[in-house]
Amino acid sequence: MRFDDAFIPVPLLWSSPFIRWQGAAADVSALDLATQVTRDALAAASYDPAETAQIVFGTTIPQPNTFYAPPWIAARLGMTGIGGPAIAQACATAVACLANAAAATQLGGGDTQLVVTADRTSNGPLLVYPRSASMGGAPQTTHWVLDSFAADPWTAESMLYTAECTATDGGFTREQCDELTLLRYSQYQDALKDGRALQKRYFRPIVIESRKSRTVLEADEGISDYSAAGLARLSPAKPGGAITPGTQTHPADGAAGAIVTSREKARRYADGQPVLRLLSAGFARAEKGRMPKAPALAAHKALAAAGKQVGDLKVVTTHNPFAVNDLWLARETGFPLERMNPLGCSLIYGHPQAPTGLRAIAELAQALVLQGGGVGLFTGCAAGDMGAAVVVEVL
Repeated sequence: MRFDDAFIPVPLLWSSPFIRWQGAAADVSALDLATQVTRDALAAASYDPAETAQIVFGTTIPQPNTFYAPPWIAARLGMTGIGGPAIAQACATAVACLANAAAATQLGGGDTQLVVTADRTSNGPLLVYPRSASMGGAPQTTHWVLDSFAADPWTAESMLYTAECTATDGGFTREQCDELTLLRYSQYQDALKDGRALQKRYFRPIVIESRKSRTVLEADEGISDYSAAGLARLSPAKPGGAITPGTQTHPADGAAGAIVTSREKARRYADGQPVLRLLSAGFARAEKGRMPKAPALAAHKALAAAGKQVGDLKVVTTHNPFAVNDLWLARETGFPLERMNPLGCSLIYGHPQAPTGLRAIAELAQALVLQGGGVGLFTGCAAGDMGAAVVVEVL
């Protein structure tokens, strides 16, 4: 799908830090997290909430009051006259939200959309489904997070299985996965230089307040310390396999958001800073049990919709829960691995589901700004062998 008038003011494209699951944010509702981080992000950019026509909320893990999430979050932000949809597409949620907001902006003649994404993988809900026909009326139970991670109900296989299958299909070795992980860790460390000055451009802290204390989380928490020796010591997740615990991501908690609007309004909101043009989005599905292949398919769709080629891209960012994702993407597109994810990626800093893609798009915007503007691509995989991609241009 192609967009003709959908823009994001770069100062209004933000993310919280990502906190490893069961960490400092484990007991904070994702809806409370979304509200607090969004409120602070809008205030930091001096954005007037009254200019918002609709809220688009992305989340994948139910929280208390999720049923009312978009209008409730909007009301808590002072936007009492609006509501909007709640969107869930596993790890593709951020792209789905941006596509919805971009379409709404165009159909609404430049209406301003607030995109909010948040998830808490920590303390996921245990759902109880009544079954009157079972012995004694015993219910069926599902742990929303753990059972979803364990297996795709269609393939009856885990996401780890899809990574190993893709590694086999591509002829990728355990050593290649280790080497790529070290590269991604080095890139993330580069982004932390100068007191995290670059991250602070788009990060908004998580503030946890209780009756007795106030905790401010300004940086990612729970990042592993990677080294060649440390990765080499890890046993593969599958005997003889290419994937180890060191070459896959970890669940996390976090929030991210953006304002999507017309070119004219984006320029005004940006107040002299750059704007990000949304050119297109693409969604694709790989063959059964090959999830890490899907980002390349989605990328080609998005590029075709935008009328762009891989050679037009200055920067690519990815949601890469496995190192093999980027290896496959580089093979299928020819885009150099070292030019992907220059400011970090979910392989290293974790994956809270809905916000993951939007943080990567914020980092794509910042990387393009550093290079003086240009065209970039975000692409990532999602449960069900899906992929989602967006092509952008910094002006």
